[in-house]
Amino acid sequence: MTKTAVITGASRGLGLALAEGLARDGWQLVIDARTEPDLEAAAAGLSRLTKVVALPGDVVDDDHRAELAAAADRLGGADLLVNNASTLGGSPPPALGTFPLPALLDTFEVNVLAPIALTQLLLPQLRRSTSGTVLNVSSDAAVEAYEGWGGYGAAKAALDHASAVLAKEEPALRVWAVDPGDLRTRLQQEAFPGEDISDRPLPETVVPRLLGLLRDRPESGRYVAAALR
Repeated sequence: MTKTAVITGASRGLGLALAEGLARDGWQLVIDARTEPDLEAAAAGLSRLTKVVALPGDVVDDDHRAELAAAADRLGGADLLVNNASTLGGSPPPALGTFPLPALLDTFEVNVLAPIALTQLLLPQLRRSTSGTVLNVSSDAAVEAYEGWGGYGAAKAALDHASAVLAKEEPALRVWAVDPGDLRTRLQQEAFPGEDISDRPLPETVVPRLLGLLRDRPESGRYVAAALR
């Protein structure tokens, strides 16, 4: 039976790389991103591999999240939710002492509230699946203190904790928070504007480890991609 994955922030970076990996493994996809042209380009490539529903929009929007859930339901129901969409709150990320509060609110809405809200909508579908899984993309900033990373790091720490609680409340599911490591992505470039980040590995290098998680299905918990097989 064909499985369905919902992936947010899938027009580029890790989201797109994982979508391609899943597509090659035969998964159907529901993907989103805020930038419609980038999402259309991603969907065009992915549609050569599998069935794709691409919905432009912002994960903080209630109606957009409902559209994602409805699209997954039409494909037979979600088996996997990847909460990948993220924001830093500024480029470079502001220090906490001067972090504009509207930007800080947006950081928490995108990185914490939206993933929880989308998970709530998809839980009925995930519970019906024989392999229901939530994969929340975390960061080392959730557990380490870096200057300038207080807003983003605090939001990711909150997402980590929410993941751990959800795992307790939904023991039939797998709920993973995964730190993919520093990657050569637009988000990483925004964190270090004007700097050369070519020493960071490409997002594609992490995908086999994430696919290994789905294959081996270890217990719910927090994982660092570099430590996975």
